[in-house]
Amino acid sequence: MLSLAFALALLAQDSSAAAPQATAAPTAQSEDRWPAGAPREDYPFVAWCYGALRGYLDMHDEVMPEVTRIEKQFRKPGTSLADDLKVYADMQADGRQKLKLFQSAITAAEKASVRPINAIGGEAVKKGRSIWTAGPEVTKARKAQEWMSWALPAKCETTAKALEQRAALMGSAFKVNAVDEPPAEAGADTPSP
Repeated sequence: MLSLAFALALLAQDSSAAAPQATAAPTAQSEDRWPAGAPREDYPFVAWCYGALRGYLDMHDEVMPEVTRIEKQFRKPGTSLADDLKVYADMQADGRQKLKLFQSAITAAEKASVRPINAIGGEAVKKGRSIWTAGPEVTKARKAQEWMSWALPAKCETTAKALEQRAALMGSAFKVNAVDEPPAEAGADTPSP
């Protein structure tokens, strides 16, 4: 019971410390900026980040022909096209790693929650993914330029790590009163002669 009280106290401390930041005006530091339309609570925010990044990664094949055209047309002196295009492949690999981090944090939060929250997460994923929805008036070049210049908010990664840590703490607190199963007796599974 003491572990549960301790975990709840830590959760309350984290949420009370985070509350002023959520309502504070954005500062010049990128970590403090909230993406437009993103949820302000940790769990839906991480789900939003997952959706936004998943949408970004899924657009790769669609935009790369235009990205390649742009990179060829606007060559920076002293650079090679292969090196410039390798940056996008590296970004894809990094993005896939971050998706794993977000998924792990989301799963941990869902397991630690005393109520089902996966519907909230699903809506946040859709909302994050929707930032890549463009109308027919958006040209291929414009879409490629947006894709080339997009960066995952730094707040996504730090929030996901913090969410997973808190979820692990809360999850272990909820399991403190769980009854352990007695160990199986030696030889119980082996047939008798």
